[in-house]
Amino acid sequence: MIKFHAIALGPVQANCYIAEAENGECLIFDPGGEPERLIGELGKMGLRPSAVYLTHAHFDHIGALEGIRDEYGIPAHLHEEEKAWLSDPMQNGSGRYPGLPQIRMAGPEGVLSGEQEHEAGPFRFRTLHVPGHSPGSVAYYFPDEGVAVAGDALFKGSIGRTDLPGGDHGKLIRSIHDKLLTLPEETVVLPGHGGPTTIGDEMASNPFLNGFG
Repeated sequence: MIKFHAIALGPVQANCYIAEAENGECLIFDPGGEPERLIGELGKMGLRPSAVYLTHAHFDHIGALEGIRDEYGIPAHLHEEEKAWLSDPMQNGSGRYPGLPQIRMAGPEGVLSGEQEHEAGPFRFRTLHVPGHSPGSVAYYFPDEGVAVAGDALFKGSIGRTDLPGGDHGKLIRSIHDKLLTLPEETVVLPGHGGPTTIGDEMASNPFLNGFG
């Protein structure tokens, strides 16, 4: 069974998730900042990262990626729609906010497209393309654990913002309905910011998904 750990990192405290297998191997999702702290936490837990998976390439979800790749020599995976964003501060957003260091780094080693099934060592999960917050936003669904790492698509009682370049409110709503709300209602949603929720709870009470947003 895979265990999930959340660590809020970086200037806006985006959630980084660590998926831990019983053998000590782990996957890192959205290392948003503070690479030294993240490396220290992984060391305390005795975990061995084997890959990074990004839900999208906004600055607050990628800030520690370069440090993590340098430390562990592991590949990063990102949707093809945003493969150029890691090297472009205006697209990843770091160049749009005064005072933030501009992020420029090498592109992803792994490029995602469509709906993909992943079986890597002890990990089994599915990539779901959920554009709207950004063109290449994805969620990672672990069916055996009943968990979806959803990035900034769906939050507890809310949805991702769509006023950034490439954002599209209508597309985001369709993505959520078609890709996320079709998951089992007991699925735990791990969002990019804030606390967890479930698909059933959001179906029942999220105002943006029930005609009130």
